[in-house]
Amino acid sequence: MDSTSTVASLVTDAGSRRRAKERLYVVCQAAGWLGLLMLQLLFVRLFATERDPSDSIPSIVQTIAEGWLITHLVRRWLARWGWKDLGWRRLAPRILGMAVVLSAIWAAVSFGICYGLLRNPLPAKYHPLAILALNLMNGTILMAGWLCIYFFYHLFDRYNRLQIEQLRLTAAVKEAELRALKSQINPHFIFNSLNSLRGLIDEDPDRARQAVTQLANLLRYSLQSGQLETVPFEEELHTVNDYLALEQVRHEERLRVRLDVAPGALALPIPPMLLQTLVENAVKYGIAPRREGGEIAIIARCEHDQLRLQVTNPGTLAAGGGSTGVGVRNAADRLGLLFGAQATLDLREDPPGHVVAEVILPLETTPIRESSPARNPPAAGPGVRPPDRKAALSA
Repeated sequence: MDSTSTVASLVTDAGSRRRAKERLYVVCQAAGWLGLLMLQLLFVRLFATERDPSDSIPSIVQTIAEGWLITHLVRRWLARWGWKDLGWRRLAPRILGMAVVLSAIWAAVSFGICYGLLRNPLPAKYHPLAILALNLMNGTILMAGWLCIYFFYHLFDRYNRLQIEQLRLTAAVKEAELRALKSQINPHFIFNSLNSLRGLIDEDPDRARQAVTQLANLLRYSLQSGQLETVPFEEELHTVNDYLALEQVRHEERLRVRLDVAPGALALPIPPMLLQTLVENAVKYGIAPRREGGEIAIIARCEHDQLRLQVTNPGTLAAGGGSTGVGVRNAADRLGLLFGAQATLDLREDPPGHVVAEVILPLETTPIRESSPARNPPAAGPGVRPPDRKAALSA
C-alpha cells in the first residue's frame, strides 16, 4: 500500500469515526433528556395534589427543552476551550464551576419564563428565592452529571485512540525490524552461494550452468519472499534443496542429506529463509569443519497443534566457537516478532555428538498475505534427494 492510499484510508477512517460519534451523541442526548421528561411527567401525575397536573406540563416541557438546548450549545465551547483533552484532575474543578454556571442560566431562564412570561402563580407556601435556590441546586447536580458523562466518554474515546496509535506504531516498528532482519539475511546468503559456485566454473562448465540456474532460483526466491511474512513450507524446502545442491559442489560426498517431512506439513506457513538459515548453519559448522563430513537431517512433524521442525548435524555446540550466532539469533528474533511467545527456537546437543536446531511454530499462524513465489521445481544436485512426496517425504 503506497503513501497516497494510506493517507486516503486514514482520512476515510477519521470521517467515519466522526460521523459515528455524532450519531451516538444525538442518540444519547435525545434518550437522556426525553427520559428525564418522562420521569418528571410521571412524578407530576403521581404526586401533584393541589392543582390540575396538566397545568405543570408546559413548564416541564419548556424546562427540559432549555436544558437540552443549553447542553448542546455549551458542547461547542467545551471543544473550543480544549477541555476534552484535559485529565480528570484538571477537569474536576472546571466541571463543578461549569455546572454551577449552566444551572444558574437554566434556573434563571426557566424561572423567568414560567413565572414571568407565562405568569404562572407562585406556590403560596414557598418563598420565590427558596424555589430559585432549589432549582439551582437540582440543576447543578443534573448539569454536573451531564458533564461527567460527556467527559467520561471523551476520555474513554481518547484512550482508545491512543491504544490504536500505539498498535499502529508497534506494527510499523515490527515491520521495520523484520525488513532490517531480512536485509541481513540476503547478502550473507548470496555470498555463500557465490563461493560455492566459483570453484566449479573451470572444472565442470555443464554443472556450473546448472548451478547458475539453481543460484538464480535462490536469488529470485530471496527477493520475492522478502515481501512476505510467511511462505509455504514446501517452497522453503525447494529453496533448501537448491542450496544443498550448490553446497555439494564444494563438499561432494561429504555432505549427505536425509529428509523426513510429514506430508501435512508441506502447506503450513513458516517465515521465509527460516529453514534455509538453519540448514546453512548446519553445513557451515557441522559439515565443513569435519574431514569425513556427515549427514544433515531435516525433520518436520505436526504435533499437538504445532509444527515441530528440526535440523540436525554432527558436531558439538562447543566446537562452534567461531560462530557469531547472527543467523540463529536473527531467526529467533523474527520468530519473536511474528508469533511472540508461541514460537520457540532451541539449539541443543541431542544425542551427544549431534547438534539439533528445533523450531516450534503454532499451527494457527499469520496467513500468507500474498501468493508464494512461483517457480519450477529445481533439479537436485548429485547426492541430494529431491523433496518428492513419495520417497523423501515419508512420515
